[in-house]
Amino acid sequence: MIPASIFKSYDIRGLAPEEIDESVARRLAKCLATLYHPKHVVVGHDMRLTSERLEEAFIEGLVVSGVSVTSIGRCSTPMFYYAVGSGEGAYDLGVMITASHNPGPYNGFKLVHGDLRPIGQGSGMEEIRDLVIGETPIIEEETYGTVITDDTVLDRYIERVTSLAALPSDLPEWNLAIDAGNGMNGVVLPALTRKLFPMRVEDLYWDPDGNFPHHEANPVKVETLKKLQETVRHDGSVCGVAFDGDGDRVGFIDETGMPIPGDILTALLAKEMLAIKGPGTVLYDLRSSWAVADVIRAAGGTPHMCRVGHAHIKKQMRQENAIFAGELSMHFYFADLGFCESSDLAMLLLLKMLLREQKPLSALWCPLQTYVHSGEINFEVQDAKKILQSLEELFASRASAISHLDGILMEFVSAEQPDQDWWFNVRCSNTEPLIRLNLEARTQAVMEQRRDALSNIISSPTITGV
Repeated sequence: MIPASIFKSYDIRGLAPEEIDESVARRLAKCLATLYHPKHVVVGHDMRLTSERLEEAFIEGLVVSGVSVTSIGRCSTPMFYYAVGSGEGAYDLGVMITASHNPGPYNGFKLVHGDLRPIGQGSGMEEIRDLVIGETPIIEEETYGTVITDDTVLDRYIERVTSLAALPSDLPEWNLAIDAGNGMNGVVLPALTRKLFPMRVEDLYWDPDGNFPHHEANPVKVETLKKLQETVRHDGSVCGVAFDGDGDRVGFIDETGMPIPGDILTALLAKEMLAIKGPGTVLYDLRSSWAVADVIRAAGGTPHMCRVGHAHIKKQMRQENAIFAGELSMHFYFADLGFCESSDLAMLLLLKMLLREQKPLSALWCPLQTYVHSGEINFEVQDAKKILQSLEELFASRASAISHLDGILMEFVSAEQPDQDWWFNVRCSNTEPLIRLNLEARTQAVMEQRRDALSNIISSPTITGV
């Protein structure tokens, strides 16, 4: 029996092969053919130990359903998006076999339409789930599809992102440390960093390896950055760069070894994009610091808050014609790349900013951190809906603003006591059985007081006040 739990808000993801094996991949392919009637599908995969077998089964399921396939082989997720989008309408769907930043035992599928619109919750995932886990037999077509291989994607993708970044030709001899985490950017970086000569690049864990032998490939987790921090300090690097498993997240540490929060990175990159593109709309996810909107406005942009998750963000970017969007989780989205993520372009733009400003990275980001953020705190709970309801009952009368865009977001702003201003967001995880808390205040003392009080309420819902 195929578990319904593998069908997430943004993708399909689970333990492989325990929850996702070749039979699941084959049936998923046939169900996609039944639901969408595609003529041509792009398929790529990451370096996980089960990815090649899942890809073979998935392609087989498409071919026997009369669907033709372009296989791009091993690729990062940004490469995959580029491959689909650069087809100029030739492809009806794209499917990437990956579990993103999850640990090695996981695998899954990212699904997009030919125009790069994601398939997720509310945009087709429920129908796919019901057909895949149901017992309806899927009829195979009498005419088989064909399979062709495209090995040009990497070169074309690198040409595109370097063209968009437009770095000067006379680059300095800087030291730069980059950790690929044994993920898929180990495929991209050798060719991409040749464009950065004469910069000296220290490569950490560029060998794609689904065992993740050195550390989990997730730059959001500070503990994964230890070797990168040591290298930056030892080599005098201008910064350190860390990618996740499928290459769609990127984190940065400054020249002192300090990790830069994802929302402050959004603010930095928004400034650069607004300088390049001129005034426009920039999206930031609702977990982000108040500072992000402040920076966007100061740079001539229009800040709009958005839900967490790539499917929601890409939809809103299209609706509002946003030029850029960023998440606390270190996904960065560009209108020029079909509203999709490119960690590689984010890295090049940060380097471009350093080149222009001729200041240490710490001098660029630290002044932007004008509030005190808790970081994301996770809680395992029995009844998430009840806790969200309890929080709303407790705080609604005191809030100056309330939003239900994603979970509950409440702001507490006072003209009489501005030093006491704060906000919090509590939302259910879309990928794990968790409640996630983000909170910010003007001072460390207020942040810690509110954080501890809310943590107690979430952990012990019987508490009735703060």
